[in-house]
Amino acid sequence: MSVAETGPKDSGRRARGGADARRAQRQKPKLVQNPYIVRKIPLVTVLDEEGLTTIENNADTILQEIGIEFRDEPEALELWKAAGADVKGTRIRFPKGLPRSIIQKSAPREYIQHARNPERSVRIGGDATVFAPVYGPPFIRNLDEGRRYATIEDFRNFVKLAYMSPSIHHSGGTVCEPVDLPVNKRHLDMVYSHIKLSDKPFMGSVTAPERAADTVEMAKIVFGEKFLETNTVITSLINANSPMVWDGTMLGAMKVYARANQASITTPFILAGAMSPVTAAGTLAQVLAEVLSGAATSQLYKPGAPVIFGVFASSISMQSGAPTFGTPEPTLVSLAAAQIARRLGIPFRTGGSLCASKVPDAQAAYESAQTLLPTLQAGTNFVLHGAGWLEGGLASGYEKFIMDADQLGMMQTLAKGIDLTENGQALSAIREVGPGSHFLGCSHTQANFETAFYRSSIADNNSFEQWLAEGEQDAAQRANKIWKRMLQDYEAPALDPAIDEALLAFLAKRKAAAPDSNV
Repeated sequence: MSVAETGPKDSGRRARGGADARRAQRQKPKLVQNPYIVRKIPLVTVLDEEGLTTIENNADTILQEIGIEFRDEPEALELWKAAGADVKGTRIRFPKGLPRSIIQKSAPREYIQHARNPERSVRIGGDATVFAPVYGPPFIRNLDEGRRYATIEDFRNFVKLAYMSPSIHHSGGTVCEPVDLPVNKRHLDMVYSHIKLSDKPFMGSVTAPERAADTVEMAKIVFGEKFLETNTVITSLINANSPMVWDGTMLGAMKVYARANQASITTPFILAGAMSPVTAAGTLAQVLAEVLSGAATSQLYKPGAPVIFGVFASSISMQSGAPTFGTPEPTLVSLAAAQIARRLGIPFRTGGSLCASKVPDAQAAYESAQTLLPTLQAGTNFVLHGAGWLEGGLASGYEKFIMDADQLGMMQTLAKGIDLTENGQALSAIREVGPGSHFLGCSHTQANFETAFYRSSIADNNSFEQWLAEGEQDAAQRANKIWKRMLQDYEAPALDPAIDEALLAFLAKRKAAAPDSNV
Protein backbone atom coordinates (compact mmCIF):
# COMPACT_ATOMS: atom_id res chain seq x y z
CA MET A 1 0.00 0.00 0.00
CA SER A 2 1.52 3.34 -1.04
CA VAL A 3 1.30 6.00 1.63
CA ALA A 4 2.35 9.63 1.79
CA GLU A 5 2.95 11.60 4.96
CA THR A 6 1.76 15.09 5.52
CA GLY A 7 1.93 17.53 8.42
CA PRO A 8 -0.65 20.06 9.58
CA LYS A 9 -0.47 23.67 8.57
CA ASP A 10 1.40 25.92 11.04
CA SER A 11 -1.17 27.94 12.97
CA GLY A 12 1.50 30.33 14.28
CA ARG A 13 0.66 29.34 17.85
CA ARG A 14 2.28 26.60 19.92
CA ALA A 15 -0.45 24.93 21.98
CA ARG A 16 0.24 22.49 24.79
CA GLY A 17 0.99 19.11 23.30
CA GLY A 18 1.38 20.70 19.86
CA ALA A 19 4.63 18.90 19.04
CA ASP A 20 3.10 15.53 19.89
CA ALA A 21 0.02 16.31 17.82
CA ARG A 22 2.12 17.35 14.84
CA ARG A 23 4.25 14.23 15.18
CA ALA A 24 1.16 12.04 15.25
CA GLN A 25 -0.24 13.80 12.22
CA ARG A 26 3.00 13.29 10.28
CA GLN A 27 2.91 9.58 11.09
CA LYS A 28 -0.71 9.26 9.96
CA PRO A 29 -0.85 8.17 6.31
CA LYS A 30 -2.70 10.27 3.80
CA LEU A 31 -5.45 8.27 2.09
CA VAL A 32 -4.34 7.44 -1.45
CA GLN A 33 -6.72 5.84 -3.98
CA ASN A 34 -5.81 4.45 -7.37
CA PRO A 35 -8.27 4.65 -10.26
CA TYR A 36 -9.52 1.41 -11.74
CA ILE A 37 -7.03 -0.27 -14.06
CA VAL A 38 -6.92 0.48 -17.76
CA ARG A 39 -4.76 -2.33 -19.10
CA LYS A 40 -1.83 -1.50 -21.38
CA ILE A 41 -0.43 -5.03 -21.65
CA PRO A 42 -1.44 -7.74 -24.15
CA LEU A 43 -3.94 -10.44 -23.22
CA VAL A 44 -2.98 -14.08 -22.86
CA THR A 45 -5.09 -16.40 -25.03
CA VAL A 46 -5.18 -20.19 -25.08
CA LEU A 47 -7.74 -21.02 -27.79
CA ASP A 48 -7.56 -20.37 -31.52
CA GLU A 49 -10.59 -19.81 -33.75
CA GLU A 50 -11.18 -23.51 -34.19
CA GLY A 51 -11.05 -24.14 -30.45
CA LEU A 52 -13.43 -21.28 -29.66
CA THR A 53 -15.91 -22.50 -32.26
CA THR A 54 -15.74 -26.02 -30.84
CA ILE A 55 -16.58 -24.81 -27.32
CA GLU A 56 -19.41 -22.62 -28.60
CA ASN A 57 -20.89 -25.46 -30.65
CA ASN A 58 -20.72 -27.81 -27.66
CA ALA A 59 -22.47 -25.24 -25.48
CA ASP A 60 -25.22 -24.94 -28.11
CA THR A 61 -25.59 -28.73 -28.05
CA ILE A 62 -26.02 -28.68 -24.26
CA LEU A 63 -28.63 -25.95 -24.51
CA GLN A 64 -30.52 -27.68 -27.33
CA GLU A 65 -30.38 -31.32 -26.31
CA ILE A 66 -29.95 -31.41 -22.53
CA GLY A 67 -31.37 -28.07 -21.49
CA ILE A 68 -31.17 -26.03 -18.29
CA GLU A 69 -33.39 -26.33 -15.21
CA PHE A 70 -35.17 -23.14 -14.11
CA ARG A 71 -36.64 -23.86 -10.67
CA ASP A 72 -39.17 -21.93 -8.61
CA GLU A 73 -39.42 -18.96 -10.97
CA PRO A 74 -42.55 -19.34 -13.14
CA GLU A 75 -42.13 -15.97 -14.84
CA ALA A 76 -38.77 -16.99 -16.30
CA LEU A 77 -40.40 -20.09 -17.81
CA GLU A 78 -43.14 -17.97 -19.37
CA LEU A 79 -40.68 -15.45 -20.74
CA TRP A 80 -38.63 -18.19 -22.37
CA LYS A 81 -41.69 -19.88 -23.81
CA ALA A 82 -42.73 -16.55 -25.35
CA ALA A 83 -39.19 -16.11 -26.72
CA GLY A 84 -39.40 -19.41 -28.61
CA ALA A 85 -37.72 -21.90 -26.26
CA ASP A 86 -39.02 -25.42 -25.62
CA VAL A 87 -40.30 -25.39 -22.03
CA LYS A 88 -41.31 -28.67 -20.43
CA GLY A 89 -41.95 -28.43 -16.72
CA THR A 90 -38.90 -26.66 -15.32
CA ARG A 91 -36.55 -27.80 -18.09
CA ILE A 92 -35.85 -25.36 -20.92
CA ARG A 93 -34.24 -26.35 -24.21
CA PHE A 94 -33.11 -23.54 -26.45
CA PRO A 95 -33.06 -23.28 -30.25
CA LYS A 96 -29.52 -22.88 -31.51
CA GLY A 97 -28.27 -19.33 -31.12
CA LEU A 98 -31.37 -17.99 -29.31
CA PRO A 99 -29.73 -17.05 -25.97
CA ARG A 100 -26.73 -15.57 -27.76
CA SER A 101 -28.90 -13.44 -30.03
CA ILE A 102 -30.91 -12.13 -27.06
CA ILE A 103 -27.74 -11.12 -25.22
CA GLN A 104 -26.08 -9.51 -28.21
CA LYS A 105 -29.20 -7.58 -29.10
CA SER A 106 -29.41 -5.60 -25.86
CA ALA A 107 -26.76 -6.36 -23.21
CA PRO A 108 -24.16 -3.55 -22.92
CA ARG A 109 -20.53 -4.32 -23.73
CA GLU A 110 -19.50 -2.18 -20.76
CA TYR A 111 -21.08 0.08 -18.19
CA ILE A 112 -20.25 2.55 -15.44
CA GLN A 113 -21.02 1.56 -11.88
CA HIS A 114 -21.48 4.84 -10.09
CA ALA A 115 -20.16 5.33 -6.57
CA ARG A 116 -21.61 7.88 -4.17
CA ASN A 117 -18.28 9.65 -4.59
CA PRO A 118 -18.08 10.21 -8.36
CA GLU A 119 -14.27 9.99 -8.19
CA ARG A 120 -14.66 6.33 -7.16
CA SER A 121 -16.99 5.28 -10.00
CA VAL A 122 -15.68 2.39 -12.09
CA ARG A 123 -15.99 1.26 -15.70
CA ILE A 124 -16.72 -2.44 -16.04
CA GLY A 125 -15.87 -3.95 -19.42
CA GLY A 126 -13.48 -3.29 -22.30
CA ASP A 127 -9.88 -2.72 -21.22
CA ALA A 128 -10.81 -1.93 -17.60
CA THR A 129 -10.06 -4.12 -14.56
CA VAL A 130 -11.75 -3.53 -11.19
CA PHE A 131 -10.56 -5.24 -7.99
CA ALA A 132 -13.07 -6.11 -5.25
CA PRO A 133 -12.41 -7.92 -1.94
CA VAL A 134 -13.31 -11.42 -0.74
CA TYR A 135 -16.97 -12.44 -0.77
CA GLY A 136 -18.96 -14.85 1.40
CA PRO A 137 -16.85 -16.43 4.20
CA PRO A 138 -18.67 -17.25 7.47
CA PHE A 139 -15.38 -17.24 9.42
CA ILE A 140 -12.56 -14.77 9.97
CA ARG A 141 -8.96 -15.43 10.88
CA ASN A 142 -6.25 -13.27 12.37
CA LEU A 143 -3.02 -13.89 14.26
CA ASP A 144 -4.48 -12.70 17.57
CA GLU A 145 -7.63 -14.83 17.71
CA GLY A 146 -7.16 -17.58 15.18
CA ARG A 147 -10.34 -18.75 13.42
CA ARG A 148 -13.82 -17.81 14.63
CA TYR A 149 -17.26 -16.95 13.28
CA ALA A 150 -17.50 -13.50 11.73
CA THR A 151 -19.51 -10.66 13.26
CA ILE A 152 -20.90 -7.38 11.97
CA GLU A 153 -17.88 -5.68 13.54
CA ASP A 154 -15.60 -7.80 11.35
CA PHE A 155 -17.75 -6.90 8.36
CA ARG A 156 -17.31 -3.21 9.13
CA ASN A 157 -13.58 -3.69 9.60
CA PHE A 158 -13.17 -5.27 6.17
CA VAL A 159 -15.24 -2.52 4.54
CA LYS A 160 -12.93 0.02 6.19
CA LEU A 161 -9.82 -1.84 5.06
CA ALA A 162 -11.11 -2.04 1.50
CA TYR A 163 -11.91 1.67 1.58
CA MET A 164 -8.37 2.47 2.72
CA SER A 165 -6.60 0.12 0.30
CA PRO A 166 -5.45 2.11 -2.74
CA SER A 167 -5.67 -0.69 -5.32
CA ILE A 168 -9.04 -2.07 -4.23
CA HIS A 169 -11.46 -0.15 -6.43
CA HIS A 170 -14.73 -1.62 -5.15
CA SER A 171 -16.17 -2.18 -1.68
CA GLY A 172 -17.51 -5.61 -2.64
CA GLY A 173 -20.46 -7.37 -1.04
CA THR A 174 -20.47 -10.03 1.67
CA VAL A 175 -16.88 -9.44 2.74
CA CYS A 176 -17.68 -11.85 5.56
CA GLU A 177 -20.97 -13.25 6.84
CA PRO A 178 -21.99 -11.52 10.11
CA VAL A 179 -23.47 -14.54 11.86
CA ASP A 180 -24.27 -12.55 15.00
CA LEU A 181 -27.21 -10.92 13.17
CA PRO A 182 -30.48 -12.58 12.10
CA VAL A 183 -30.31 -14.01 8.58
CA ASN A 184 -33.44 -12.18 7.43
CA LYS A 185 -32.14 -8.77 8.55
CA ARG A 186 -28.35 -8.84 8.38
CA HIS A 187 -28.36 -7.65 4.75
CA LEU A 188 -29.66 -4.28 5.93
CA ASP A 189 -26.66 -3.66 8.17
CA MET A 190 -24.30 -5.02 5.53
CA VAL A 191 -25.49 -2.71 2.76
CA TYR A 192 -25.64 0.22 5.18
CA SER A 193 -22.03 -0.45 6.20
CA HIS A 194 -20.89 -0.26 2.58
CA ILE A 195 -22.72 3.02 2.09
CA LYS A 196 -21.75 4.62 5.41
CA LEU A 197 -18.16 3.46 5.83
CA SER A 198 -16.97 3.71 2.21
CA ASP A 199 -17.66 5.84 -0.83
CA LYS A 200 -16.59 3.15 -3.31
CA PRO A 201 -19.10 1.15 -5.40
CA PHE A 202 -20.73 -1.82 -3.65
CA MET A 203 -22.66 -5.04 -4.24
CA GLY A 204 -26.18 -5.90 -3.17
CA SER A 205 -27.88 -8.72 -1.31
CA VAL A 206 -28.96 -11.78 -3.33
CA THR A 207 -30.09 -14.21 -0.61
CA ALA A 208 -33.78 -13.47 -1.31
CA PRO A 209 -35.62 -11.30 -3.84
CA GLU A 210 -37.01 -9.08 -1.08
CA ARG A 211 -33.46 -8.48 0.20
CA ALA A 212 -32.41 -7.45 -3.28
CA ALA A 213 -35.40 -5.07 -3.27
CA ASP A 214 -34.22 -3.60 0.04
CA THR A 215 -30.81 -2.97 -1.53
CA VAL A 216 -32.41 -1.13 -4.43
CA GLU A 217 -34.51 0.99 -2.07
CA MET A 218 -31.44 1.95 -0.07
CA ALA A 219 -29.63 2.87 -3.28
CA LYS A 220 -32.56 5.10 -4.21
CA ILE A 221 -32.17 6.94 -0.91
CA VAL A 222 -28.50 7.57 -1.66
CA PHE A 223 -28.62 8.30 -5.39
CA GLY A 224 -32.22 9.28 -6.07
CA GLU A 225 -34.90 7.22 -7.79
CA LYS A 226 -34.59 9.06 -11.11
CA PHE A 227 -30.84 8.46 -11.22
CA LEU A 228 -31.32 4.70 -10.89
CA GLU A 229 -33.68 4.63 -13.86
CA THR A 230 -30.81 5.31 -16.27
CA ASN A 231 -27.68 4.54 -14.23
CA THR A 232 -26.17 1.51 -12.52
CA VAL A 233 -25.05 1.81 -8.91
CA ILE A 234 -25.18 -1.86 -7.82
CA THR A 235 -23.40 -4.91 -9.24
CA SER A 236 -24.50 -8.18 -7.62
CA LEU A 237 -23.46 -11.82 -7.74
CA ILE A 238 -25.98 -14.29 -9.21
CA ASN A 239 -24.62 -17.84 -8.98
CA ALA A 240 -25.82 -20.78 -11.04
CA ASN A 241 -26.50 -23.96 -9.10
CA SER A 242 -24.11 -25.95 -11.26
CA PRO A 243 -24.48 -28.24 -13.06
CA MET A 244 -27.10 -26.65 -15.30
CA VAL A 245 -29.59 -25.30 -12.76
CA TRP A 246 -30.84 -21.80 -12.03
CA ASP A 247 -32.86 -21.65 -8.80
CA GLY A 248 -35.65 -19.34 -7.75
CA THR A 249 -33.60 -17.42 -5.18
CA MET A 250 -30.94 -16.37 -7.68
CA LEU A 251 -33.40 -15.75 -10.52
CA GLY A 252 -35.63 -13.73 -8.20
CA ALA A 253 -32.74 -11.50 -7.14
CA MET A 254 -31.63 -11.17 -10.77
CA LYS A 255 -35.12 -10.06 -11.74
CA VAL A 256 -35.21 -7.36 -9.06
CA TYR A 257 -31.86 -5.95 -10.09
CA ALA A 258 -32.39 -6.18 -13.85
CA ARG A 259 -35.74 -4.41 -13.68
CA ALA A 260 -34.12 -1.67 -11.61
CA ASN A 261 -31.38 -1.29 -14.28
CA GLN A 262 -28.78 -2.76 -11.94
CA ALA A 263 -26.06 -5.25 -12.91
CA SER A 264 -25.88 -9.01 -12.38
CA ILE A 265 -22.81 -11.25 -12.53
CA THR A 266 -24.13 -14.56 -13.90
CA THR A 267 -21.60 -17.02 -12.52
CA PRO A 268 -21.42 -20.80 -12.66
CA PHE A 269 -19.70 -21.96 -9.47
CA ILE A 270 -17.42 -24.71 -10.73
CA LEU A 271 -15.36 -27.24 -8.84
CA ALA A 272 -14.31 -29.33 -11.82
CA GLY A 273 -14.79 -33.01 -11.20
CA ALA A 274 -17.81 -32.33 -8.98
CA MET A 275 -19.92 -29.63 -10.65
CA SER A 276 -18.48 -30.01 -14.15
CA PRO A 277 -16.44 -32.56 -16.12
CA VAL A 278 -12.81 -33.07 -15.18
CA THR A 279 -11.57 -31.66 -18.51
CA ALA A 280 -11.10 -27.99 -19.34
CA ALA A 281 -13.00 -28.25 -22.64
CA GLY A 282 -15.96 -29.99 -21.03
CA THR A 283 -16.05 -27.45 -18.21
CA LEU A 284 -15.91 -24.55 -20.66
CA ALA A 285 -18.85 -25.86 -22.70
CA GLN A 286 -20.97 -26.28 -19.58
CA VAL A 287 -19.94 -22.86 -18.22
CA LEU A 288 -20.87 -21.18 -21.49
CA ALA A 289 -24.24 -22.93 -21.61
CA GLU A 290 -25.04 -21.82 -18.06
CA VAL A 291 -23.91 -18.23 -18.66
CA LEU A 292 -25.80 -17.94 -21.96
CA SER A 293 -29.03 -19.13 -20.36
CA GLY A 294 -28.62 -16.89 -17.31
CA ALA A 295 -27.41 -13.73 -19.03
CA ALA A 296 -30.14 -13.99 -21.64
CA THR A 297 -32.72 -14.31 -18.86
CA SER A 298 -31.57 -10.97 -17.46
CA GLN A 299 -32.29 -9.45 -20.86
CA LEU A 300 -35.75 -11.00 -20.93
CA TYR A 301 -36.44 -9.41 -17.56
CA LYS A 302 -35.24 -6.04 -18.90
CA PRO A 303 -33.44 -5.50 -22.20
CA GLY A 304 -30.32 -3.43 -21.69
CA ALA A 305 -29.77 -4.32 -18.03
CA PRO A 306 -26.01 -4.73 -17.45
CA VAL A 307 -24.87 -8.34 -17.13
CA ILE A 308 -21.43 -9.90 -16.64
CA PHE A 309 -20.13 -13.23 -17.91
CA GLY A 310 -18.87 -14.80 -14.68
CA VAL A 311 -16.97 -17.98 -13.97
CA PHE A 312 -15.61 -19.26 -10.70
CA ALA A 313 -13.35 -22.06 -11.85
CA SER A 314 -11.51 -24.42 -9.55
CA SER A 315 -10.82 -28.12 -9.31
CA ILE A 316 -10.95 -30.80 -6.64
CA SER A 317 -8.47 -33.22 -5.24
CA MET A 318 -9.34 -36.57 -6.78
CA GLN A 319 -8.02 -38.20 -3.60
CA SER A 320 -10.02 -36.27 -0.98
CA GLY A 321 -12.67 -34.32 -2.91
CA ALA A 322 -11.46 -31.05 -1.36
CA PRO A 323 -11.26 -27.95 -3.57
CA THR A 324 -7.84 -26.94 -4.88
CA PHE A 325 -6.64 -23.54 -6.05
CA GLY A 326 -3.77 -22.06 -8.00
CA THR A 327 -3.56 -25.13 -10.26
CA PRO A 328 -3.02 -24.92 -14.03
CA GLU A 329 -6.31 -26.43 -15.25
CA PRO A 330 -8.63 -23.73 -13.80
CA THR A 331 -6.19 -21.13 -15.12
CA LEU A 332 -6.74 -22.48 -18.64
CA VAL A 333 -10.51 -22.38 -18.08
CA SER A 334 -10.38 -18.75 -16.95
CA LEU A 335 -8.15 -17.63 -19.83
CA ALA A 336 -10.36 -19.38 -22.40
CA ALA A 337 -13.61 -18.15 -20.81
CA ALA A 338 -12.31 -14.58 -21.09
CA GLN A 339 -11.86 -15.09 -24.84
CA ILE A 340 -15.39 -16.48 -25.11
CA ALA A 341 -16.83 -13.55 -23.14
CA ARG A 342 -15.16 -11.05 -25.48
CA ARG A 343 -16.70 -12.85 -28.47
CA LEU A 344 -20.08 -12.78 -26.78
CA GLY A 345 -19.67 -9.07 -26.12
CA ILE A 346 -20.27 -8.62 -22.39
CA PRO A 347 -17.90 -7.90 -19.46
CA PHE A 348 -16.05 -10.77 -17.79
CA ARG A 349 -15.48 -11.83 -14.18
CA THR A 350 -13.14 -14.51 -12.82
CA GLY A 351 -10.17 -15.15 -10.55
CA GLY A 352 -8.95 -13.27 -7.52
CA SER A 353 -6.45 -14.25 -4.83
CA LEU A 354 -7.65 -17.79 -4.16
CA CYS A 355 -6.06 -20.45 -2.00
CA ALA A 356 -6.90 -23.54 0.03
CA SER A 357 -4.47 -22.71 2.83
CA LYS A 358 -5.94 -22.18 6.28
CA VAL A 359 -3.39 -19.52 7.25
CA PRO A 360 -1.48 -16.78 5.41
CA ASP A 361 1.55 -18.95 4.70
CA ALA A 362 3.64 -19.90 1.67
CA GLN A 363 0.86 -22.07 0.26
CA ALA A 364 -1.57 -19.15 0.48
CA ALA A 365 0.92 -16.85 -1.25
CA TYR A 366 1.81 -19.26 -4.05
CA GLU A 367 -1.76 -20.29 -4.83
CA SER A 368 -3.05 -16.73 -4.69
CA ALA A 369 -0.29 -15.48 -6.99
CA GLN A 370 -0.98 -18.34 -9.42
CA THR A 371 -4.61 -17.21 -9.52
CA LEU A 372 -4.15 -13.45 -9.52
CA LEU A 373 -1.61 -13.01 -12.31
CA PRO A 374 -3.63 -15.01 -14.89
CA THR A 375 -6.71 -13.06 -13.77
CA LEU A 376 -5.07 -9.86 -14.97
CA GLN A 377 -3.58 -11.49 -18.07
CA ALA A 378 -6.99 -12.86 -19.07
CA GLY A 379 -8.35 -9.34 -19.31
CA THR A 380 -10.82 -9.81 -16.46
CA ASN A 381 -13.07 -6.81 -15.97
CA PHE A 382 -14.51 -7.47 -12.51
CA VAL A 383 -12.31 -9.36 -10.03
CA LEU A 384 -14.07 -10.69 -6.96
CA HIS A 385 -12.06 -12.23 -4.08
CA GLY A 386 -9.17 -9.88 -4.80
CA ALA A 387 -8.11 -9.71 -1.14
CA GLY A 388 -8.68 -11.69 2.04
CA TRP A 389 -9.60 -15.18 0.79
CA LEU A 390 -8.47 -18.13 2.94
CA GLU A 391 -9.46 -21.77 3.42
CA GLY A 392 -11.19 -22.23 0.09
CA GLY A 393 -13.44 -19.25 0.79
CA LEU A 394 -14.52 -20.28 4.28
CA ALA A 395 -12.51 -17.57 6.04
CA SER A 396 -11.74 -13.90 5.53
CA GLY A 397 -8.20 -13.31 6.74
CA TYR A 398 -7.14 -9.97 8.17
CA GLU A 399 -3.45 -10.49 7.47
CA LYS A 400 -4.21 -12.18 4.16
CA PHE A 401 -6.28 -9.14 3.17
CA ILE A 402 -3.29 -6.85 3.65
CA MET A 403 -0.90 -9.20 1.87
CA ASP A 404 -3.29 -9.55 -1.08
CA ALA A 405 -3.95 -5.81 -1.28
CA ASP A 406 -0.19 -5.33 -1.65
CA GLN A 407 -0.20 -7.73 -4.60
CA LEU A 408 -3.12 -5.87 -6.18
CA GLY A 409 -0.93 -2.79 -6.14
CA MET A 410 1.71 -4.72 -8.06
CA MET A 411 -0.90 -5.75 -10.63
CA GLN A 412 -1.91 -2.10 -10.95
CA THR A 413 1.68 -1.24 -11.86
CA LEU A 414 2.18 -4.24 -14.15
CA ALA A 415 -0.98 -3.40 -16.11
CA LYS A 416 0.43 0.00 -17.07
CA GLY A 417 2.99 -1.65 -19.35
CA ILE A 418 6.25 0.00 -20.40
CA ASP A 419 6.55 3.78 -20.31
CA LEU A 420 7.82 4.94 -23.72
CA THR A 421 7.67 8.65 -23.02
CA GLU A 422 10.88 10.67 -23.18
CA ASN A 423 11.28 10.20 -19.44
CA GLY A 424 10.63 6.48 -19.77
CA GLN A 425 13.25 6.05 -22.48
CA ALA A 426 15.80 7.64 -20.10
CA LEU A 427 18.36 8.55 -22.78
CA SER A 428 19.27 11.66 -20.80
CA ALA A 429 20.36 9.45 -17.90
CA ILE A 430 22.43 7.21 -20.15
CA ARG A 431 24.14 10.28 -21.69
CA GLU A 432 24.83 11.79 -18.28
CA VAL A 433 26.32 8.65 -16.74
CA GLY A 434 28.21 7.21 -19.68
CA PRO A 435 30.30 4.02 -19.57
CA GLY A 436 31.70 2.61 -16.34
CA SER A 437 29.85 4.76 -13.79
CA HIS A 438 26.52 4.27 -12.00
CA PHE A 439 23.06 5.80 -12.10
CA LEU A 440 22.45 6.32 -8.37
CA GLY A 441 23.25 10.01 -8.31
CA CYS A 442 22.27 11.16 -11.78
CA SER A 443 19.54 13.75 -12.19
CA HIS A 444 17.09 11.34 -13.88
CA THR A 445 17.32 8.90 -10.96
CA GLN A 446 16.90 11.74 -8.47
CA ALA A 447 13.81 12.96 -10.30
CA ASN A 448 12.22 9.51 -10.48
CA PHE A 449 13.39 7.61 -7.41
CA GLU A 450 10.16 8.00 -5.43
CA THR A 451 7.98 6.48 -8.17
CA ALA A 452 10.44 4.36 -10.16
CA PHE A 453 9.57 1.02 -8.55
CA TYR A 454 6.59 -0.41 -6.72
CA ARG A 455 7.15 -0.27 -2.96
CA SER A 456 5.70 -3.24 -1.15
CA SER A 457 4.17 -2.57 2.26
CA ILE A 458 4.74 -6.21 3.26
CA ALA A 459 8.10 -7.35 1.90
CA ASP A 460 11.20 -6.98 4.07
CA ASN A 461 14.21 -6.07 1.92
CA ASN A 462 16.51 -4.95 4.70
CA SER A 463 19.69 -6.62 5.89
CA PHE A 464 19.58 -9.72 8.05
CA GLU A 465 20.91 -7.69 10.98
CA GLN A 466 18.16 -5.07 10.68
CA TRP A 467 15.49 -7.75 10.30
CA LEU A 468 16.88 -9.43 13.43
CA ALA A 469 16.86 -6.17 15.36
CA GLU A 470 13.24 -5.49 14.39
CA GLY A 471 11.99 -8.74 15.85
CA GLU A 472 12.49 -11.38 13.12
CA GLN A 473 8.95 -10.81 11.86
CA ASP A 474 7.48 -12.69 8.93
CA ALA A 475 5.07 -11.24 6.37
CA ALA A 476 1.94 -12.15 8.33
CA GLN A 477 3.25 -10.48 11.48
CA ARG A 478 4.03 -7.32 9.53
CA ALA A 479 0.55 -7.42 7.98
CA ASN A 480 -0.98 -7.79 11.44
CA LYS A 481 0.52 -4.46 12.45
CA ILE A 482 -0.58 -2.80 9.23
CA TRP A 483 -4.29 -3.71 9.45
CA LYS A 484 -4.45 -2.59 13.05
CA ARG A 485 -2.81 0.72 12.18
CA MET A 486 -5.19 1.18 9.24
CA LEU A 487 -8.26 0.65 11.40
CA GLN A 488 -6.84 3.03 14.00
CA ASP A 489 -6.29 5.69 11.33
CA TYR A 490 -9.63 5.15 9.56
CA GLU A 491 -11.84 8.18 9.00
CA ALA A 492 -15.27 7.73 7.44
CA PRO A 493 -15.96 9.53 4.16
CA ALA A 494 -18.51 12.30 4.36
CA LEU A 495 -22.17 11.32 4.02
CA ASP A 496 -25.03 13.80 3.85
CA PRO A 497 -26.68 13.67 7.31
CA ALA A 498 -30.15 13.74 5.72
CA ILE A 499 -29.29 10.67 3.62
CA ASP A 500 -27.86 8.90 6.66
CA GLU A 501 -31.00 9.68 8.65
CA ALA A 502 -33.23 8.39 5.87
CA LEU A 503 -31.20 5.18 5.60
CA LEU A 504 -31.40 4.55 9.35
CA ALA A 505 -35.15 5.17 9.28
CA PHE A 506 -35.52 2.66 6.44
CA LEU A 507 -33.48 0.09 8.38
CA ALA A 508 -35.59 0.57 11.50
CA LYS A 509 -38.82 0.22 9.53
CA ARG A 510 -37.73 -2.93 7.72
CA LYS A 511 -36.36 -4.56 10.88
CA ALA A 512 -39.60 -3.86 12.73
CA ALA A 513 -41.71 -5.37 9.92
CA ALA A 514 -40.89 -8.99 10.78
CA PRO A 515 -39.53 -11.03 13.70
CA ASP A 516 -35.93 -12.14 13.68
CA SER A 517 -35.33 -15.33 11.72
CA ASN A 518 -32.35 -17.44 10.74
CA VAL A 519 -33.82 -18.60 7.44
